[in-house]
Amino acid sequence: MNDAFAYMVLSAVEEIPEGRVATYSQIARLVGADQNARLVARVLSCAEYYGHYPCHRVVNASGRLAPGWAEQAFLLEEEGVSLEASGRVSLKKYQWKP
Repeated sequence: MNDAFAYMVLSAVEEIPEGRVATYSQIARLVGADQNARLVARVLSCAEYYGHYPCHRVVNASGRLAPGWAEQAFLLEEEGVSLEASGRVSLKKYQWKP
């Protein structure tokens, strides 16, 4: 993975305000890599090697949380982002609009 790309992604993630979420594809567009939402997800899965970033604020295009990361729901709820009964985040209500 390219460190410069990783830091561009993580810098964009740092901009997401508390209580809001962004999607992987939204972050990809913000860093000029429109077709690379999966690469954004990969960067976020390794973010701990680069420092502390609010990666919990990034969800998929339908509002689903990252698989296997139970703490994500807790962190979002602490910031006031409530989950729907399906366990998803309402993008209509919580999506960040930079």
